[in-house]
Amino acid sequence: MRYPFLLFDADNTLFDFDRADRYAFGMTCQSVGLEYTEELHNRYRVHNDVCWTMFDRGEATKDFIVLERFRRFFAELGIDADPAEANKAQLAALSTCAFPMPHSIEVCRTLAETHRLFLITNAVASVQRGRLARAEIRPYLEAAFISEEAGAQKPTREYFDYVFSHIDGVTRENCLVIGDSLTSDIQGANDYGLACCWFNPRHAPNPNGLRVDYEITDLRELFKIV
Repeated sequence: MRYPFLLFDADNTLFDFDRADRYAFGMTCQSVGLEYTEELHNRYRVHNDVCWTMFDRGEATKDFIVLERFRRFFAELGIDADPAEANKAQLAALSTCAFPMPHSIEVCRTLAETHRLFLITNAVASVQRGRLARAEIRPYLEAAFISEEAGAQKPTREYFDYVFSHIDGVTRENCLVIGDSLTSDIQGANDYGLACCWFNPRHAPNPNGLRVDYEITDLRELFKIV
């Protein structure tokens, strides 16, 4: 067995975050009196993605960026709405969404018979715990390491130190990081000296030139790797 320990990212790796985000944004629009449209959602996503990239790079705290994304969004629209209330509505809606990515349940169920599976995530703790409580994949995961609870986030060494300190038997040689994010999952694996598998169903480029040991577009491809 090449990699008995598997460290899975959550959003857009095991969970369909894009679907959940559309639903949650719709609930957020209702809370501030906006009518949901795809164009409006796309405009919000630009600010959301920029802010989470700031967090991944260690340039801002999570408490700051979850409000800043709405501050920027509302400023662009020129409306007077409360970012804190919008964020509260969005997180509450997200915590109820445990939509699986294609084949994630099958893959986790099968791999759990022979491997040890863990979740590594920078998501907001209340959201992640809420989703996990509803998720079909929950029985197949031994533990979820959430950055808020770890006191550090991907891709920092401190985060992976925390993860490794809580898994008996794991080493840099016997585990594989699986995730869709170059800036957190793949960067973190590179910096910590771990093998990594980039889940890239959209065939995105790798502009950062990061080491990618494996690249897959379908989670079932993991069966041949691990």
